[in-house]
Amino acid sequence: MPIIATAGWSIPKNIADRFATEGSSLTRYASVLNVVEINSTFYRRHKRSTFARWADAVPDSFQFAVKMPKDITHTHAMKCVAGAFSTFIEDIEPLGKKRGPLLCQMPPSLAFDAGIESAFQAMRDCDDGTIVVEARHESWTSADALKLLNTYALDRVFADPSPVWKADEFETPPKYLRLHGRPKIYYSSYTADEIRSFSDMVASDGWCVFDNTAAGAAIDNALTVLEDL
Repeated sequence: MPIIATAGWSIPKNIADRFATEGSSLTRYASVLNVVEINSTFYRRHKRSTFARWADAVPDSFQFAVKMPKDITHTHAMKCVAGAFSTFIEDIEPLGKKRGPLLCQMPPSLAFDAGIESAFQAMRDCDDGTIVVEARHESWTSADALKLLNTYALDRVFADPSPVWKADEFETPPKYLRLHGRPKIYYSSYTADEIRSFSDMVASDGWCVFDNTAAGAAIDNALTVLEDL
């Protein structure tokens, strides 16, 4: 059964009655959904105590996917990232067994270059957990790019809209879907048929993350999936 999540745990008022009424937003979110993607780590660094508090606020079975800081993917464009990545891993350590995949979302301007291998090597030297890569430059469709990802056991993200890897380019069901909304990215809600097609596409143990959060559609879409399971 796929793992259904949203990017962040904000609960719109119009569906608040479908969640627990007591506790923090995260605790209430966790009363219905058992995984979430942390996006705020992309924009700013959090204290270790913050991750510890989040971990304490959810059940033992709950998991957090964590987005890598833009300092790694954007500012340094995946060059000389060993120190920054090590710091990131130390920061999120309090999540413990509740830590899920790490999301490496690269900027649209970042083309594939064999030199990027040093970044992936640094990541694997530091961490052997699940890392998923959301590339957004078409050069990442090359055979060399795919070979490098496989070498370091990095899973490709299927994104919608899909700027790089299309659905028919996955030999096996993708293990991580990020659904940004269409036609208006981050805002548009998906139809029931679209949601069903995504549910059928993702690996049985894969993550399906709704990132169309700007107008509150993500939670509603996630609940639609849960109702169909």
